[in-house]
Amino acid sequence: MNIFDYMRSNDMEKEAPLAARMRPRTLDEVAGQEHIIGKDKLLYRAIKADKISSVIFYGPPGTGKTTLAKVIASTTSAEFTQINATVAGKKDMEEVVAKAKEIQGMYGKRTILFIDEIHRFNKAQQDYLLPFVEDGTVILIGATTENPYFEVNGALLSRSIIFELKPIPMEAVRELLKKAVYDTERGMGAYEAVIDEDALDFLADISGGDARHALNAIELGIMSTGRGDDGKIHITLDVAQECIQKRAARYDKSGDNHYDTISAFIKSMRGSDPDAAVYYLARMLYAGENVAFVARRIMICAAEDVGNADPQALVIATNASLAVERIGMPEAQIILAQAAAYVASAPKSNSSSEAVFRAMEEVGRTGNLPIPTHLQDAHYKGAAKLGRGTGYKYAHDYPNHYVKQQYLPYELDGKEFYRPSGNGYEAKIREHMQRIKKEENERQKTQNA
Repeated sequence: MNIFDYMRSNDMEKEAPLAARMRPRTLDEVAGQEHIIGKDKLLYRAIKADKISSVIFYGPPGTGKTTLAKVIASTTSAEFTQINATVAGKKDMEEVVAKAKEIQGMYGKRTILFIDEIHRFNKAQQDYLLPFVEDGTVILIGATTENPYFEVNGALLSRSIIFELKPIPMEAVRELLKKAVYDTERGMGAYEAVIDEDALDFLADISGGDARHALNAIELGIMSTGRGDDGKIHITLDVAQECIQKRAARYDKSGDNHYDTISAFIKSMRGSDPDAAVYYLARMLYAGENVAFVARRIMICAAEDVGNADPQALVIATNASLAVERIGMPEAQIILAQAAAYVASAPKSNSSSEAVFRAMEEVGRTGNLPIPTHLQDAHYKGAAKLGRGTGYKYAHDYPNHYVKQQYLPYELDGKEFYRPSGNGYEAKIREHMQRIKKEENERQKTQNA
């Protein structure tokens, strides 16, 4: 690089957005992700040893997928090429593969191909890459915000190691923002700005682990705020709220208000008030609550408070959980609202949850009582000699697919754990169980007469 190229690259770096300037250049500068780049972890060792194999980085925006690819680019001896799947096509990949073969043949060097937004490639485009990944012509690094198990071809997945990136911890985002404000080399220290502690806490929290989102807000705040009487630019909570276009909700995800809100949300669903349930859902989402956490609470409520009064509630809640994992915000709010409203509106019964609580209490009191021998496993050699399975009655051979026999340990004969309520579908369950037991008793009386 000559002096003019060096000066031009420096000027371009200074003109780049703050988030790009603050991008970590080494593994040690990367915020968070210790679960995959801790010094004892596979990815850290592979990057340090320049022995990277095909990988896919999966995680929310602003968590460091492209950053890790850039770090690999700066540390590897391999040729590094980058394309973006939103604009690249098959012709671009053909050119990369042709050049990779040429470099490998002439210099014996590997080529790393980084594909950002790899989920945007269709099946045919992904299939094109497969043989070249398989024979080592290119080492693939894919980055995606979508679940790769849904969006990337299975054959490509089987030849790659998947690393899931997590939202950057709030404290790490906070430290990054401070550096961005006061650092004079890569940050905005030359502007002589100061940021209030509550503004710092708010931006670190509301960013939801997305460092780029928080840095963009800081840059906008500094560039658009006038200087105070002391000649400095003051980033206050009001400025921070305006720059990120969100009001500071009184919601600390590790504090009392967090637990109060989730408690009100669950109790509203349990209390059959869909309006209140959706309201508390909105408060949590507005404050940046993790959608997976909310989805888990809806599933628990569907099982614990709706139960068999409407078995479909758990199906809807579970599918909602899978859907929000795949889709993410902002659309996830629609899915969560549907699930929360359904669970809140469904007939309620806690009979199944009460049943397991009673059973757990019984097990704790009486321990592991002997299982009736006719219920024990009889599929191994010598089982018959021990009497295992002898006398077992196969339910499907009897009317209503039901036959009376001892299922509980003999010591618990007559114990009742599950007591179906009269609500919703559970009323039908109770009616069904009463009917088949009555008909079985009559059948046995007739048989014994």
